[in-house]
Amino acid sequence: MNRLKIRQKFERYPNLSTVIMVEDVLKKHQDIPMKISELKSLLPKKIMHQTLKIILIYLWKSGKIIYGPKGLQWIYTEPEHLKKMLENTIEV
Repeated sequence: MNRLKIRQKFERYPNLSTVIMVEDVLKKHQDIPMKISELKSLLPKKIMHQTLKIILIYLWKSGKIIYGPKGLQWIYTEPEHLKKMLENTIEV
């Protein structure tokens, strides 16, 4: 029953490519906090505000961004052991 209420609350869920698009913009501009309106203007494709909010909640809960009075900012860094492990792999 709770699941039904959640689906009624959010009509559009983001797909993976949209989440990655938002992550890439935030990573590229990680040196300064930005407002949500600034983020929207930097995105290569338009995105519904409700969908963007869902993505930002996910990124915040996963510890990739912080949100404060000055705006939101990317804070996540990839662990070194994962970078080394993926360094010499073949992409399929």
